[in-house]
Amino acid sequence: AKSREYLTQGDLHQASEKGWSAAAHMVKAVAIAQGWEYERHSDFSQVLNLAYLATNDDRIRLLRGIPNELHGNYYRRKRHLDGDMVGRDLDSTAESLDLLTAIGRMKGRIRQRGPGSWQISC
Repeated sequence: AKSREYLTQGDLHQASEKGWSAAAHMVKAVAIAQGWEYERHSDFSQVLNLAYLATNDDRIRLLRGIPNELHGNYYRRKRHLDGDMVGRDLDSTAESLDLLTAIGRMKGRIRQRGPGSWQISC
């Protein structure tokens, strides 16, 4: 919601950073719910890898790149940013957050049985 306000105001840096922040907080919430490690932002991709391996949902893999791209926008010069692309990236991030919400609700029900083998209990 806040990212959209910034986007409407033309503040592409803040819009991008708010989108990244929303994704990072949701990924951390999923990690906590599942008992997975998330100590720093560098764990972002690892948690998404675990979520993908556990669910086999290719859409989750997309979440790794788009929020990181939004985060990178914070450090880019404004002339190198495009409002339409930032808006599309925010849309994609929001869709992916919906997927993660469902995984987060499976609190503690996704367990690794072995290398590449996962179990989702009911």
